[in-house]
Amino acid sequence: MDTDVLVAGAGPTGMTLANELLTAGVSTVLVDKLSRRSDLSKAGGVQSRTLEALDQRGLLEPLLATGDHPVTTGHFAGIPLHSNRHHLPWRSVPQVVIEGFFEQHLAAHGLHARRDHELVGLAQDPDGVTASFANGTALRSRYLVAADGAHSTVRSLLRAGFPGRPGTLTIVAADVRLGGADPATSHTWGEDGHWAALFPLGTDPQGRPLRRLVLGGPGRSLPRETPVTEAEIRDGLSTVFGTRVHLLELRYARRITNASRQVEQYRHGRVFLAGDAAHVHLPLGAQGMNTGMQDALNLGWKLAAAVHGWAPKDLLDTYHAERHPAGAAVLRNVRAQSLLMDWAGTRDPDVLAAREIFTAMAQLPDVQHHLTDLMSGMALRYPMPGSETHPLVGRPAPDLDLGPARVHELLRSGHGVLLDPSDTFAGIAAPWSDRVSRAGQGADTDPMLIRPDGYVCWAGPGDPEPSLAHWFGEPR
Repeated sequence: MDTDVLVAGAGPTGMTLANELLTAGVSTVLVDKLSRRSDLSKAGGVQSRTLEALDQRGLLEPLLATGDHPVTTGHFAGIPLHSNRHHLPWRSVPQVVIEGFFEQHLAAHGLHARRDHELVGLAQDPDGVTASFANGTALRSRYLVAADGAHSTVRSLLRAGFPGRPGTLTIVAADVRLGGADPATSHTWGEDGHWAALFPLGTDPQGRPLRRLVLGGPGRSLPRETPVTEAEIRDGLSTVFGTRVHLLELRYARRITNASRQVEQYRHGRVFLAGDAAHVHLPLGAQGMNTGMQDALNLGWKLAAAVHGWAPKDLLDTYHAERHPAGAAVLRNVRAQSLLMDWAGTRDPDVLAAREIFTAMAQLPDVQHHLTDLMSGMALRYPMPGSETHPLVGRPAPDLDLGPARVHELLRSGHGVLLDPSDTFAGIAAPWSDRVSRAGQGADTDPMLIRPDGYVCWAGPGDPEPSLAHWFGEPR
Protein backbone atom coordinates (compact mmCIF):
# COMPACT_ATOMS: atom_id res chain seq x y z
CA MET A 1 0.00 0.00 0.00
CA ASP A 2 1.15 3.54 -0.77
CA THR A 3 -1.11 4.86 1.97
CA ASP A 4 -3.95 3.80 4.23
CA VAL A 5 -6.47 6.31 2.86
CA LEU A 6 -6.46 8.23 -0.42
CA VAL A 7 -8.65 11.35 -0.36
CA ALA A 8 -9.60 12.68 -3.80
CA GLY A 9 -10.43 16.38 -3.61
CA ALA A 10 -8.71 19.10 -1.54
CA GLY A 11 -11.77 21.22 -0.78
CA PRO A 12 -13.31 21.71 2.69
CA THR A 13 -14.64 18.14 2.81
CA GLY A 14 -11.39 16.50 1.72
CA MET A 15 -9.20 18.62 3.97
CA THR A 16 -11.47 18.13 6.99
CA LEU A 17 -11.24 14.38 6.44
CA ALA A 18 -7.47 14.54 6.00
CA ASN A 19 -7.21 16.36 9.33
CA GLU A 20 -9.36 13.75 11.07
CA LEU A 21 -7.17 10.97 9.73
CA LEU A 22 -4.03 12.89 10.67
CA THR A 23 -5.35 13.31 14.23
CA ALA A 24 -5.99 9.56 14.41
CA GLY A 25 -2.50 8.66 13.16
CA VAL A 26 -3.61 7.26 9.80
CA SER A 27 -1.33 7.61 6.77
CA THR A 28 -3.16 9.73 4.21
CA VAL A 29 -2.58 11.05 0.71
CA LEU A 30 -4.64 14.04 -0.40
CA VAL A 31 -4.87 14.67 -4.16
CA ASP A 32 -6.56 17.29 -6.32
CA LYS A 33 -6.79 17.81 -10.05
CA LEU A 34 -6.28 21.59 -9.77
CA SER A 35 -2.76 22.94 -10.03
CA ARG A 36 -3.40 25.39 -7.18
CA ARG A 37 -6.03 26.08 -4.55
CA SER A 38 -9.10 27.97 -5.74
CA ASP A 39 -9.37 31.63 -4.73
CA LEU A 40 -13.17 31.68 -5.10
CA SER A 41 -15.24 32.21 -1.96
CA LYS A 42 -18.12 29.84 -2.91
CA ALA A 43 -19.74 29.10 0.49
CA GLY A 44 -19.86 32.04 2.88
CA GLY A 45 -20.41 30.81 6.42
CA VAL A 46 -19.77 28.19 9.09
CA GLN A 47 -22.69 26.77 11.06
CA SER A 48 -22.84 26.13 14.79
CA ARG A 49 -22.30 22.36 14.62
CA THR A 50 -19.25 22.74 12.36
CA LEU A 51 -17.85 25.41 14.68
CA GLU A 52 -18.26 22.97 17.58
CA ALA A 53 -16.43 20.27 15.65
CA LEU A 54 -13.56 22.66 14.87
CA ASP A 55 -13.38 23.56 18.56
CA GLN A 56 -13.21 19.85 19.42
CA ARG A 57 -10.05 19.62 17.34
CA GLY A 58 -8.52 22.83 18.70
CA LEU A 59 -8.93 24.61 15.36
CA LEU A 60 -11.64 27.17 16.07
CA GLU A 61 -9.55 29.89 17.71
CA PRO A 62 -6.78 29.70 15.07
CA LEU A 63 -9.38 29.85 12.30
CA LEU A 64 -11.14 32.90 13.74
CA ALA A 65 -7.74 34.58 14.19
CA THR A 66 -7.23 34.58 10.40
CA GLY A 67 -9.34 37.71 9.93
CA ASP A 68 -12.58 39.51 10.65
CA HIS A 69 -15.23 36.79 10.78
CA PRO A 70 -18.25 38.42 12.42
CA VAL A 71 -21.16 36.65 14.02
CA THR A 72 -24.12 36.87 11.68
CA THR A 73 -27.70 35.68 11.54
CA GLY A 74 -28.82 32.73 9.51
CA HIS A 75 -31.94 32.68 7.41
CA PHE A 76 -34.59 30.31 6.15
CA ALA A 77 -35.95 31.17 2.71
CA GLY A 78 -34.62 34.69 3.18
CA ILE A 79 -36.39 35.11 6.53
CA PRO A 80 -33.80 36.15 9.15
CA LEU A 81 -33.28 33.83 12.12
CA HIS A 82 -32.46 35.88 15.21
CA SER A 83 -32.45 33.04 17.72
CA ASN A 84 -29.34 32.99 19.96
CA ARG A 85 -29.87 29.33 20.66
CA HIS A 86 -26.30 28.06 20.42
CA HIS A 87 -23.19 29.16 22.29
CA LEU A 88 -21.25 29.16 19.00
CA PRO A 89 -23.46 31.16 16.61
CA TRP A 90 -23.04 31.28 12.83
CA ARG A 91 -19.81 32.93 11.66
CA SER A 92 -19.08 34.58 8.33
CA VAL A 93 -16.04 32.56 7.19
CA PRO A 94 -15.85 32.18 3.38
CA GLN A 95 -14.88 28.83 1.91
CA VAL A 96 -11.68 30.29 0.46
CA VAL A 97 -10.58 31.13 4.02
CA ILE A 98 -11.48 27.64 5.27
CA GLU A 99 -9.44 26.05 2.49
CA GLY A 100 -6.44 28.30 3.03
CA PHE A 101 -6.51 27.67 6.76
CA PHE A 102 -6.68 23.89 6.40
CA GLU A 103 -3.98 23.89 3.74
CA GLN A 104 -1.56 25.66 6.07
CA HIS A 105 -2.58 23.54 9.08
CA LEU A 106 -2.11 20.26 7.24
CA ALA A 107 1.19 21.40 5.73
CA ALA A 108 2.48 22.31 9.20
CA HIS A 109 1.87 18.70 10.14
CA GLY A 110 3.60 17.31 7.07
CA LEU A 111 0.56 16.67 4.85
CA HIS A 112 0.68 18.50 1.53
CA ALA A 113 -1.96 18.11 -1.17
CA ARG A 114 -0.61 16.51 -4.33
CA ARG A 115 -1.91 18.78 -7.07
CA ASP A 116 -2.21 18.17 -10.82
CA HIS A 117 -3.52 14.72 -9.95
CA GLU A 118 -6.59 14.21 -12.13
CA LEU A 119 -8.04 10.80 -11.32
CA VAL A 120 -8.95 8.82 -14.44
CA GLY A 121 -9.14 5.18 -13.31
CA LEU A 122 -10.26 3.16 -10.32
CA ALA A 123 -10.05 -0.53 -9.45
CA GLN A 124 -11.01 -2.34 -6.24
CA ASP A 125 -10.06 -5.74 -4.89
CA PRO A 126 -10.60 -7.38 -1.47
CA ASP A 127 -7.50 -5.71 -0.02
CA GLY A 128 -7.51 -2.20 -1.42
CA VAL A 129 -8.10 0.36 -4.15
CA THR A 130 -5.83 1.34 -7.04
CA ALA A 131 -6.28 4.83 -8.44
CA SER A 132 -4.64 5.96 -11.68
CA PHE A 133 -4.10 9.56 -12.75
CA ALA A 134 -3.82 11.48 -15.99
CA ASN A 135 -0.17 12.31 -15.25
CA GLY A 136 0.68 8.61 -15.51
CA THR A 137 1.07 7.88 -11.79
CA ALA A 138 -0.91 5.41 -9.72
CA LEU A 139 -1.57 5.07 -5.99
CA ARG A 140 -2.73 2.09 -3.99
CA SER A 141 -4.60 2.54 -0.71
CA ARG A 142 -6.67 0.50 1.68
CA TYR A 143 -9.58 2.94 1.29
CA LEU A 144 -10.48 5.81 -1.03
CA VAL A 145 -12.78 8.73 -0.27
CA ALA A 146 -14.31 10.79 -3.07
CA ALA A 147 -14.50 14.42 -2.03
CA ASP A 148 -14.11 15.59 -5.62
CA GLY A 149 -17.18 17.76 -5.95
CA ALA A 150 -20.51 17.91 -7.72
CA HIS A 151 -19.06 16.55 -10.97
CA SER A 152 -17.24 13.75 -9.15
CA THR A 153 -15.02 11.60 -11.35
CA VAL A 154 -15.03 8.86 -8.71
CA ARG A 155 -18.83 8.78 -8.69
CA SER A 156 -18.83 8.44 -12.47
CA LEU A 157 -16.22 5.67 -12.43
CA LEU A 158 -18.28 3.80 -9.85
CA ARG A 159 -21.39 4.33 -11.99
CA ALA A 160 -23.12 5.19 -8.74
CA GLY A 161 -26.79 6.09 -8.94
CA PHE A 162 -27.31 9.83 -8.48
CA PRO A 163 -31.08 10.33 -8.60
CA GLY A 164 -32.89 13.60 -8.12
CA ARG A 165 -33.98 16.64 -10.07
CA PRO A 166 -31.90 18.30 -12.77
CA GLY A 167 -31.48 22.06 -12.76
CA THR A 168 -34.45 23.94 -14.17
CA LEU A 169 -33.10 27.52 -13.83
CA THR A 170 -29.95 29.44 -12.99
CA ILE A 171 -29.27 32.41 -10.75
CA VAL A 172 -26.16 34.59 -10.39
CA ALA A 173 -23.87 34.47 -7.35
CA ALA A 174 -21.10 37.07 -7.09
CA ASP A 175 -18.57 38.43 -4.59
CA VAL A 176 -18.71 42.21 -4.69
CA ARG A 177 -17.88 45.51 -3.03
CA LEU A 178 -20.80 47.91 -3.03
CA GLY A 179 -21.18 51.65 -2.65
CA GLY A 180 -24.08 53.87 -1.72
CA ALA A 181 -26.61 53.25 1.02
CA ASP A 182 -25.96 50.09 3.01
CA PRO A 183 -28.65 47.69 1.79
CA ALA A 184 -30.33 45.29 4.16
CA THR A 185 -28.78 41.88 4.42
CA SER A 186 -30.73 38.84 3.36
CA HIS A 187 -33.36 39.14 0.63
CA THR A 188 -35.04 42.06 -1.14
CA TRP A 189 -37.80 41.63 -3.72
CA GLY A 190 -39.00 44.02 -6.38
CA GLU A 191 -42.63 44.25 -7.44
CA ASP A 192 -41.80 42.79 -10.86
CA GLY A 193 -40.34 39.56 -9.40
CA HIS A 194 -36.66 40.54 -9.55
CA TRP A 195 -34.80 39.94 -6.31
CA ALA A 196 -31.40 40.23 -4.68
CA ALA A 197 -29.84 38.58 -1.63
CA LEU A 198 -26.83 39.97 0.23
CA PHE A 199 -24.68 38.32 2.88
CA PRO A 200 -21.45 39.48 4.57
CA LEU A 201 -18.17 37.89 3.46
CA GLY A 202 -15.81 39.63 5.88
CA THR A 203 -13.29 42.08 4.44
CA ASP A 204 -10.67 42.21 1.72
CA PRO A 205 -6.94 42.67 2.54
CA GLN A 206 -7.50 46.44 2.71
CA GLY A 207 -10.23 46.01 5.35
CA ARG A 208 -13.08 46.91 3.00
CA PRO A 209 -16.34 44.96 3.47
CA LEU A 210 -17.19 42.27 0.93
CA ARG A 211 -20.64 40.88 0.17
CA ARG A 212 -22.02 37.78 -1.45
CA LEU A 213 -24.66 38.97 -3.93
CA VAL A 214 -27.23 36.62 -5.42
CA LEU A 215 -29.53 37.81 -8.23
CA GLY A 216 -32.58 36.24 -9.82
CA GLY A 217 -35.92 36.93 -11.37
CA PRO A 218 -37.71 36.95 -14.73
CA GLY A 219 -35.35 36.63 -17.70
CA ARG A 220 -32.25 36.11 -15.55
CA SER A 221 -32.06 32.33 -15.96
CA LEU A 222 -29.37 31.92 -18.63
CA PRO A 223 -27.38 28.82 -19.60
CA ARG A 224 -24.91 27.94 -16.87
CA GLU A 225 -21.86 28.39 -19.08
CA THR A 226 -22.85 31.99 -20.03
CA PRO A 227 -20.28 34.41 -18.54
CA VAL A 228 -21.54 36.83 -15.90
CA THR A 229 -20.67 40.43 -16.83
CA GLU A 230 -20.32 43.59 -14.78
CA ALA A 231 -23.17 45.08 -16.82
CA GLU A 232 -25.43 42.22 -15.74
CA ILE A 233 -24.55 42.80 -12.07
CA ARG A 234 -25.12 46.56 -12.36
CA ASP A 235 -28.46 45.99 -14.06
CA GLY A 236 -29.55 43.55 -11.35
CA LEU A 237 -28.63 45.97 -8.57
CA SER A 238 -30.39 48.84 -10.30
CA THR A 239 -33.55 46.80 -10.89
CA VAL A 240 -33.88 45.89 -7.20
CA PHE A 241 -32.30 48.85 -5.36
CA GLY A 242 -32.57 51.71 -7.87
CA THR A 243 -29.87 54.33 -7.40
CA ARG A 244 -29.35 53.56 -3.69
CA VAL A 245 -26.70 50.90 -4.31
CA HIS A 246 -23.98 50.64 -6.95
CA LEU A 247 -21.15 48.27 -7.82
CA LEU A 248 -17.60 49.23 -6.84
CA GLU A 249 -15.85 45.95 -7.61
CA LEU A 250 -16.79 42.56 -9.01
CA ARG A 251 -14.34 39.98 -7.66
CA TYR A 252 -15.94 36.74 -8.84
CA ALA A 253 -19.23 35.57 -10.33
CA ARG A 254 -20.81 32.35 -11.54
CA ARG A 255 -24.19 30.87 -12.37
CA ILE A 256 -25.65 28.21 -10.11
CA THR A 257 -28.57 25.90 -10.74
CA ASN A 258 -31.35 24.49 -8.59
CA ALA A 259 -30.37 20.88 -9.31
CA SER A 260 -31.10 18.58 -6.37
CA ARG A 261 -29.51 15.12 -6.30
CA GLN A 262 -28.19 12.58 -3.81
CA VAL A 263 -26.18 9.45 -4.42
CA GLU A 264 -28.01 6.22 -3.61
CA GLN A 265 -25.18 4.68 -1.59
CA TYR A 266 -22.43 6.53 0.27
CA ARG A 267 -20.31 3.36 0.46
CA HIS A 268 -19.14 1.24 -2.47
CA GLY A 269 -16.89 -1.43 -1.01
CA ARG A 270 -13.67 0.33 -0.06
CA VAL A 271 -14.73 3.60 -1.69
CA PHE A 272 -16.80 6.26 0.09
CA LEU A 273 -18.51 9.38 -1.25
CA ALA A 274 -18.64 12.62 0.74
CA GLY A 275 -19.58 16.26 0.29
CA ASP A 276 -20.80 17.43 -3.11
CA ALA A 277 -19.77 14.08 -4.59
CA ALA A 278 -22.65 12.64 -2.55
CA HIS A 279 -25.22 15.45 -2.62
CA VAL A 280 -25.87 18.65 -4.59
CA HIS A 281 -28.45 21.40 -4.06
CA LEU A 282 -28.89 25.15 -4.15
CA PRO A 283 -26.26 26.79 -1.90
CA LEU A 284 -28.55 28.09 0.82
CA GLY A 285 -27.06 28.83 4.22
CA ALA A 286 -23.69 27.31 3.24
CA GLN A 287 -25.32 23.95 3.89
CA GLY A 288 -23.37 22.26 1.12
CA MET A 289 -19.96 23.04 2.61
CA ASN A 290 -21.06 22.39 6.18
CA THR A 291 -22.83 19.13 5.34
CA GLY A 292 -19.73 17.94 3.50
CA MET A 293 -17.49 18.77 6.45
CA GLN A 294 -19.89 16.89 8.72
CA ASP A 295 -19.70 13.91 6.34
CA ALA A 296 -15.93 13.96 6.82
CA LEU A 297 -16.17 14.20 10.60
CA ASN A 298 -18.52 11.22 10.69
CA LEU A 299 -16.36 9.09 8.41
CA GLY A 300 -12.86 9.97 9.63
CA TRP A 301 -12.81 8.20 12.98
CA LYS A 302 -14.55 5.14 11.51
CA LEU A 303 -11.91 4.77 8.80
CA ALA A 304 -9.23 5.20 11.46
CA ALA A 305 -10.82 2.43 13.52
CA ALA A 306 -10.76 0.13 10.49
CA VAL A 307 -7.13 0.96 9.70
CA HIS A 308 -6.04 0.41 13.31
CA GLY A 309 -7.87 -2.90 13.43
CA TRP A 310 -10.42 -2.31 16.19
CA ALA A 311 -13.47 -1.28 14.15
CA PRO A 312 -16.54 -3.26 15.20
CA LYS A 313 -18.37 -5.23 12.55
CA ASP A 314 -20.43 -2.96 10.30
CA LEU A 315 -18.97 0.26 11.76
CA LEU A 316 -18.10 1.53 8.27
CA ASP A 317 -21.67 0.86 7.15
CA THR A 318 -22.96 3.31 9.76
CA TYR A 319 -21.46 6.11 7.65
CA HIS A 320 -24.18 5.65 5.02
CA ALA A 321 -26.84 4.85 7.65
CA GLU A 322 -26.16 8.14 9.48
CA ARG A 323 -25.15 10.57 6.75
CA HIS A 324 -27.54 9.64 3.93
CA PRO A 325 -30.60 10.69 6.00
CA ALA A 326 -28.73 13.84 7.03
CA GLY A 327 -28.09 14.75 3.40
CA ALA A 328 -31.68 13.95 2.43
CA ALA A 329 -32.93 16.28 5.16
CA VAL A 330 -30.80 19.12 3.76
CA LEU A 331 -32.17 18.53 0.25
CA ARG A 332 -35.72 18.69 1.64
CA ASN A 333 -35.23 21.98 3.46
CA VAL A 334 -33.49 23.54 0.45
CA ARG A 335 -36.39 22.56 -1.84
CA ALA A 336 -38.86 24.07 0.63
CA GLN A 337 -36.82 27.28 0.82
CA SER A 338 -36.50 27.60 -2.95
CA LEU A 339 -40.29 27.32 -3.28
CA LEU A 340 -40.95 30.00 -0.65
CA MET A 341 -38.30 32.28 -2.16
CA ASP A 342 -39.81 32.18 -5.66
CA TRP A 343 -36.43 31.89 -7.38
CA ALA A 344 -37.93 32.26 -10.85
CA GLY A 345 -39.66 35.51 -9.89
CA THR A 346 -43.10 34.31 -10.94
CA ARG A 347 -44.89 36.31 -8.22
CA ASP A 348 -47.37 33.45 -8.10
CA PRO A 349 -50.16 34.58 -5.70
CA ASP A 350 -50.24 31.14 -4.07
CA VAL A 351 -46.50 31.26 -3.35
CA LEU A 352 -46.77 34.83 -2.04
CA ALA A 353 -49.63 33.84 0.26
CA ALA A 354 -47.70 30.84 1.59
CA ARG A 355 -44.62 33.00 2.20
CA GLU A 356 -46.64 35.66 4.02
CA ILE A 357 -48.08 33.10 6.42
CA PHE A 358 -44.73 31.35 6.89
CA THR A 359 -42.97 34.67 7.59
CA ALA A 360 -45.48 35.43 10.35
CA MET A 361 -45.07 31.96 11.84
CA ALA A 362 -41.29 32.28 11.74
CA GLN A 363 -41.46 35.10 14.28
CA LEU A 364 -42.69 32.69 16.97
CA PRO A 365 -39.85 31.74 19.35
CA ASP A 366 -40.40 27.99 19.04
CA VAL A 367 -40.38 28.21 15.24
CA GLN A 368 -37.23 30.37 15.31
CA HIS A 369 -35.55 27.76 17.52
CA HIS A 370 -36.60 24.90 15.24
CA LEU A 371 -35.42 26.62 12.07
CA THR A 372 -32.17 27.71 13.74
CA ASP A 373 -31.48 24.10 14.75
CA LEU A 374 -32.34 22.94 11.23
CA MET A 375 -30.04 25.38 9.47
CA SER A 376 -27.20 25.14 12.01
CA GLY A 377 -26.89 21.36 11.79
CA MET A 378 -27.93 20.97 15.43
CA ALA A 379 -31.31 19.36 14.70
CA LEU A 380 -29.66 16.14 13.55
CA ARG A 381 -30.00 13.11 15.84
CA TYR A 382 -28.22 9.92 14.88
CA PRO A 383 -29.94 6.61 15.69
CA MET A 384 -28.06 4.89 18.52
CA PRO A 385 -28.75 1.39 19.88
CA GLY A 386 -29.62 1.41 23.59
CA SER A 387 -30.63 4.27 25.94
CA GLU A 388 -32.32 6.17 23.11
CA THR A 389 -34.74 7.67 25.64
CA HIS A 390 -32.04 9.94 27.08
CA PRO A 391 -32.40 13.36 25.39
CA LEU A 392 -28.67 13.64 24.64
CA VAL A 393 -28.17 10.26 22.98
CA GLY A 394 -27.56 10.68 19.25
CA ARG A 395 -26.92 14.42 19.62
CA PRO A 396 -23.73 16.49 19.95
CA ALA A 397 -22.26 16.38 23.44
CA PRO A 398 -22.58 19.59 25.46
CA ASP A 399 -19.29 21.37 26.06
CA LEU A 400 -19.36 20.89 29.83
CA ASP A 401 -16.71 22.44 32.03
CA LEU A 402 -15.38 19.48 34.01
CA GLY A 403 -12.85 21.47 36.02
CA PRO A 404 -9.51 20.33 34.57
CA ALA A 405 -10.85 20.56 31.01
CA ARG A 406 -13.90 21.12 28.87
CA VAL A 407 -15.49 18.25 26.95
CA HIS A 408 -14.35 19.77 23.64
CA GLU A 409 -10.76 19.81 24.90
CA LEU A 410 -10.96 16.13 25.85
CA LEU A 411 -11.99 15.27 22.27
CA ARG A 412 -8.88 16.85 20.74
CA SER A 413 -6.99 13.58 20.98
CA GLY A 414 -9.39 11.95 18.53
CA HIS A 415 -10.39 9.37 21.14
CA GLY A 416 -13.83 8.71 22.56
CA VAL A 417 -14.67 10.07 26.01
CA LEU A 418 -16.48 8.34 28.89
CA LEU A 419 -17.77 10.81 31.47
CA ASP A 420 -17.80 9.01 34.82
CA PRO A 421 -19.00 11.50 37.46
CA SER A 422 -19.43 8.86 40.19
CA ASP A 423 -16.05 7.23 39.42
CA THR A 424 -17.65 3.81 39.06
CA PHE A 425 -16.59 2.73 35.55
CA ALA A 426 -12.79 2.44 35.94
CA GLY A 427 -12.83 -1.35 35.72
CA ILE A 428 -15.33 -1.44 32.86
CA ALA A 429 -13.52 1.19 30.78
CA ALA A 430 -9.97 -0.07 31.30
CA PRO A 431 -9.95 -2.57 28.37
CA TRP A 432 -10.81 0.30 25.99
CA SER A 433 -8.36 2.82 27.45
CA ASP A 434 -6.38 2.99 24.18
CA ARG A 435 -9.52 4.26 22.39
CA VAL A 436 -11.61 5.93 25.10
CA SER A 437 -10.52 8.45 27.75
CA ARG A 438 -12.32 8.37 31.11
CA ALA A 439 -12.94 11.77 32.70
CA GLY A 440 -15.40 13.90 34.63
CA GLN A 441 -15.03 12.30 38.05
CA GLY A 442 -16.99 14.43 40.50
CA ALA A 443 -18.53 16.58 37.77
CA ASP A 444 -22.19 17.58 37.90
CA THR A 445 -23.34 15.65 34.84
CA ASP A 446 -25.00 12.45 33.78
CA PRO A 447 -22.59 9.67 32.84
CA MET A 448 -22.22 9.51 29.08
CA LEU A 449 -20.11 7.97 26.34
CA ILE A 450 -19.05 10.30 23.53
CA ARG A 451 -17.77 9.17 20.14
CA PRO A 452 -14.66 10.78 18.61
CA ASP A 453 -16.91 12.88 16.35
CA GLY A 454 -18.51 14.48 19.42
CA TYR A 455 -21.84 12.63 19.41
CA VAL A 456 -23.26 11.01 22.55
CA CYS A 457 -23.72 7.27 21.96
CA TRP A 458 -24.75 6.28 25.51
CA ALA A 459 -25.96 8.07 28.61
CA GLY A 460 -26.74 6.69 32.05
CA PRO A 461 -27.99 5.45 34.32
CA GLY A 462 -26.94 1.95 33.43
CA ASP A 463 -23.94 0.06 32.14
CA PRO A 464 -21.82 1.59 29.33
CA GLU A 465 -20.10 -1.70 28.46
CA PRO A 466 -22.49 -2.76 25.64
CA SER A 467 -22.09 0.64 23.98
CA LEU A 468 -18.32 0.55 24.42
CA ALA A 469 -18.24 -2.76 22.57
CA HIS A 470 -20.73 -1.60 19.94
CA TRP A 471 -18.82 1.56 18.97
CA PHE A 472 -15.23 0.83 20.04
CA GLY A 473 -14.85 -2.85 19.24
CA GLU A 474 -13.50 -5.76 21.21
CA PRO A 475 -11.73 -4.91 24.47
CA ARG A 476 -7.98 -5.40 24.66
